[in-house]
Amino acid sequence: MFERHGGEGDMGLDFPRDPSDAIRVAATYWRTVDRRKFLRNGFAVSAFTTPVTRWLTQPADAATIHHGGRRVGRGDLDELWQAADEARLWDSRFGGGNWKTSSVTECLRLRAAPLLWGTYTEAVGKELFSATAELSRVVGWSAFDIGQHEAAQRHFVQALRLARAAGDVQAGCYVLTTMSLQTTLRGYPQQAADMAEGAYERAKTVAAPRVLAFAKLAEARAHGRTGDAKAAGAALALSESLLGAVRPDSDPEWLSYFTHARLSADATEIHRDLGQPHAAFAWNAQADAMPSDRFTRAVGIRLAVLAGSHLQDKDLDQSLAVGTRALAVLRTVSSTRAHGYLRDFTAALEPWRNDRSVSAFIDRTKAELAAA
Repeated sequence: MFERHGGEGDMGLDFPRDPSDAIRVAATYWRTVDRRKFLRNGFAVSAFTTPVTRWLTQPADAATIHHGGRRVGRGDLDELWQAADEARLWDSRFGGGNWKTSSVTECLRLRAAPLLWGTYTEAVGKELFSATAELSRVVGWSAFDIGQHEAAQRHFVQALRLARAAGDVQAGCYVLTTMSLQTTLRGYPQQAADMAEGAYERAKTVAAPRVLAFAKLAEARAHGRTGDAKAAGAALALSESLLGAVRPDSDPEWLSYFTHARLSADATEIHRDLGQPHAAFAWNAQADAMPSDRFTRAVGIRLAVLAGSHLQDKDLDQSLAVGTRALAVLRTVSSTRAHGYLRDFTAALEPWRNDRSVSAFIDRTKAELAAA
C-alpha cells in the first residue's frame, strides 16, 4: 500500500518510499487531477519537508522492469523530451500563461501517465522517469509563474520523486533547485538556502558542473534575500567558477539555457537585494548578451531589477528610463511573477509620486499590466 496523507487536499504531495508506489501516485495524479482545485495562491513550505528529506537521504532508486500496458519505445521518449523542450522555450518567451501551457499539461495526463503504466526495460524506464520528471518540472514552473503556487508545488514534488525513481541524481538536483527558487520567491529565503545547499552537497560528486552551478546560484539568490552579503558572494563565486568549468557536450540539454549571461542577470538581482547598486550595474553589463527574443521574460525582469538599482543610487531619471524599457518588454508576456517585479518597482517610486514623470509612469504601468 502506498502512503496516504490527508485525502484529496494532499493529492500530488505524496513522496512514497517504494518506487512502484511512486509511479502509481504520479500516474494517478496526472490522470485524475482537476487543476481548478489548485488555483489558489497559497504556498506551504512545509509541504516540501518530507520530499526534500527523503530525496536527500536517498536521491536514487535502483532501476526496475515494469510490465503493464503497451511497450514504451524510443519514439515515446523522444516525444516527451520534445514536449519539455518546447514548453521551456514558450515559457521563457511568452510567460507561464501562454496558450501552449495547457497542451503540455495535457501531455502529462494523456501521454506521460499511460506510459508510466506501460511495459519497459530498466534502461527505457530510467529515461522515461527522467523525461517525465523534467516535463512535470516545466509544468510546475509555468504554474508558479502565473501564481498557481499550490499546483506548482504538487508538480515539483512529483518531478522530484520521478527523478529519484530514474536514479537520476542530477535531475533531482535540478528539480530541488527549482523548488528552492520557488521557496525564495514566496518569502522563505532561509529555508530555500538550505534546500539549494542540500541539492548541491548531495549531487556534487555525480552532477555536471552546470547543474551544480545552478544550485549554487539559487543558494546565492536566497542569501541575497536575507541580506547575507558574505554567504551570497561565496555561493555566487562558486557558481561562476563551476560554470566556467563547463565543457562542450558535457552537460544535459535541459539546462543549456543557463549561461554566464543568465548568471549575470540573476547576480544583478542579488546585488539589488543586498542594496549594492554599483555591483548590480557591473553584473548587468555582463547580462546584456542574453537575447530578448528567446529570453523575453528574463530580460524584462532584469530591466525591472536594474530600474530599482538606479533608484537605490538616487538616479530617478535613469530609473524611469530603464523602467520604461522593462514595461515595454514585460507587457508582452503572460507572467504574474514578472509583472510583480514591475509592481514592486512602482511601489518603490511612491515617495516621488508628486513628480509628474513618476506619476505618469505609475499610471501607465498599472493600465498596461491590467490590459496584459
